Amino acid sequence: MTSPTFGDLLEQRLSRRQVLSAGAALAPLAAVPALFNAGVAFADSPKLGFTAIAASGKDAIALPPGYTYDIVARWGDSLFSKVPDLDASKLAQGVLLEANAAELQRSWFGQNCDAIHFFPFDGKGDRGILCVNNEYTDDALMYPGHPGFDGAVSGKGREYVRQHPQLVNVSIAATGVSVIEVACEQGRWRMVKDSRFNRRITADTPMQIRGPARGAALMRTHADPDGIAALGTFGNCAGGETPWGTYLTAEENIQDYFGNFAALQARKDVDAHIVEAHRCWRLWKQHSLYGWENVHARFDLAQEPCEPFRFGWIVEIDPRDPTRAPVKRTALGRFAHEGASPVVAPDGRIAVYMGDDDKFEYVYKFISSGRFDAKNPGANRDLLDAGTLHVARFDASGSGQWLPLVYDEKGPLNAAAGFRNQAEVLIKARAAAYVLGATPMDRPEDVEANPTTGRIYIACTRNDSREPQATPRAYSGREIDRGPNAANPRGRNLYGHIIEIREAGDDHTSLGFSWEVFILAGDPRRGRLITSIAELQSGKVGSEDTYFAGYTKAADISAIGSPDNIGFDIAGNLWIVTDGTQPQELNDGCWACPTTGPERGKLQRFMSAPVGAEVCGVQFTPDNTTLFFSIQHPGENGSVDAPKSHWPDGGNSQPRSSVIAVRRTDGGKVGS
Repeated sequence: MTSPTFGDLLEQRLSRRQVLSAGAALAPLAAVPALFNAGVAFADSPKLGFTAIAASGKDAIALPPGYTYDIVARWGDSLFSKVPDLDASKLAQGVLLEANAAELQRSWFGQNCDAIHFFPFDGKGDRGILCVNNEYTDDALMYPGHPGFDGAVSGKGREYVRQHPQLVNVSIAATGVSVIEVACEQGRWRMVKDSRFNRRITADTPMQIRGPARGAALMRTHADPDGIAALGTFGNCAGGETPWGTYLTAEENIQDYFGNFAALQARKDVDAHIVEAHRCWRLWKQHSLYGWENVHARFDLAQEPCEPFRFGWIVEIDPRDPTRAPVKRTALGRFAHEGASPVVAPDGRIAVYMGDDDKFEYVYKFISSGRFDAKNPGANRDLLDAGTLHVARFDASGSGQWLPLVYDEKGPLNAAAGFRNQAEVLIKARAAAYVLGATPMDRPEDVEANPTTGRIYIACTRNDSREPQATPRAYSGREIDRGPNAANPRGRNLYGHIIEIREAGDDHTSLGFSWEVFILAGDPRRGRLITSIAELQSGKVGSEDTYFAGYTKAADISAIGSPDNIGFDIAGNLWIVTDGTQPQELNDGCWACPTTGPERGKLQRFMSAPVGAEVCGVQFTPDNTTLFFSIQHPGENGSVDAPKSHWPDGGNSQPRSSVIAVRRTDGGKVGS
C-alpha cells in the first residue's frame, strides 16, 4: 500500500480553512468570567502590540522593550517565616543530605515548577492564590556527586541512593504542588509568607480516590486493601481550573518512579491480569529513574504490583480550603496526563479536554453526567466523578469523532479484550483507546479552549519516532503504524505542530467535530513556507517546510519548535511555550499569534528562557496586566558540582526553577 504524501495529507485538511474561518463567542463560558476570561467581545482582527525578540542563547530572561519581570517564588523559598529559606550556596556541601532537610523541604516552594493557575481574590487580579505544579526533581542539581538521570541506566543512581537514602524523602517533599498566596504591591509581585492558604502537597500527602475506579481490584495494595486512598501525587505536569474554583493537577510520567518490573514479571504467584494491565506503560525493568524503591517498598513493583495504578490520574485540589484532602478523579481516565481543561457546555454539562503526553498516544474528552450550578458551587464538588470519557479519532476528511470508553460485554471493550469492568477500562485507558481505533498522535500535550471562539487547540510537541512511510511496529504493548496519519502528517516530526478543532454545533458535548492543522512548527526561512492549497497539492513538501495558518509573510514569523503548554489572552490570541528542540538550536521561550483575522498565524517570539530551561504555565491575570510563567530546570544536564546556568540569582549561584510574573513597565495589558 502506498503511503499518502505529506502534501496529500495537508491538502485534505487545510483546504477546509473556510469551515473554521468564523466563530462566535460562546455564552456558556460567560457564566464564569473570573475563571475563563469570557464575556469578551469577539475580535475580528485581534493584533499583538509587542516587538518580537530574536532567539537567544543567553543565560537570562529576554523580553520585548517595555517589559520586565518579577521573581515570585524560587525553589527553596520558604512559605512560612519561621522556616529559613534554602541556602543554595551550600548545595555543593550537601545541605540537602542533612537530617532535617526533608522536613524543611515540606515548607519550601517545590522544585521544577510547571503548570500555574491563578485564583484571584477579586476582579482586579492583583492578589490571589497560585497553584503551581512541582513536576519532578532533578537530583543532579540538588545533591553533590549525584550522577543524574544517566545514572538510572548505568546503575550509579541506585548506588548513590543506597549511600544516601535520606535524599529520597527530600525529593518526595520537593515534588507535587505548591499552593501560595501572591500579591502585587507597589507594582511588584511577591509571595505572601505565612498566608493561611500556603501549603505543600507532596508525593506522600494522603489523598482520596473517587469515581469508577475507587475500590477496584487493581487499586488495592497492602497498605490500602480497600483501594480508596492513595499517598501523594507526582509527575505533575500541566493542570486546569474548574468553573467552581478548584485546581486540577495532572499526573504525567508516573512510570519513572517504579522499579523492578522484571522481578514482578518473574513472580509466579502474581495474577497475570495485573502484569498485563501494565502493558501500555514502559516500566523500568530494574532500578527506576529516581531510586525511591530502595527506600519505600511501595515503589518496588515486585513487592507492590498495583501501586502504579493509583497514579496517572487528574487530582482535584481546593486552593481555598487547606483542610480538604486532594481527590483523584478516576472518571477522567488514567494515562500520562499533560493537563485538564474544563469547559461549560450549552446545557451546563462539563467537558474536560486532555492529552496523553507520549509518542503515539491519544487525545481525550470527558463529558460529565451532571450539570454545573453557578449559584451553588458546593453542588459541583463531585461533578467529575460521573460521566463518560471519550477518545479522538481524526479522519482524513477533516472530520472526527469522540469515541466512548465504556465497558460493554456486547461491545469492543469487554472481557475478551482484557477489560473486566468499567474501572479497568479507565485504568487501562491507553489499551481501550487502541481497541477503539483512536488516532495515535505526536505527543499531545496541552489541550485548551479559546475563550472567544470556543475552538479547541492541541499542542503536539514532536515525535522523532514518526516515520516517513507506513511502518507498523510494536510500541508500548501495541502494534502502532508509525507512518504519517491524517492529524500527524509529517514523518520524523522534529518540531511538532498544533491542531485546531471546532466541535459540531459549537457544543463541547458533541461527539463529532471538524479540524485542521493550525501550525506546522519550524523555521519558515529554512524550508518553504506553505501558504496556499495549490502548494500543498504540488506534492513537493519537504520535512523542513512549515505552515502558520495560511500567513504568507515569512519574514514576520518567528521560528518555533516543540510547542508544549498553551493559553489565551482576553482577545483570543494564542500563547505558546516550548520544551525541547528549537530550529535555531537556542533557548526555549514563549510565542504568540492571533487565531482570527488577517494576522491569523503571524507567530512572534515574546520571551526567551535561560540556558537549559523549558517554559511552562502561561497564565494571565483576569485583566491581562500580568503573565505568569514557570521557568523549569534552568541548567538542565548540569550538576551541583558543575552548574550550566546561574539563573535566577546570577554570579556563581546554583540554578533554581522559579515562577516569574511578566508585566509592562507602563502597567498596560501584556501583549496588547
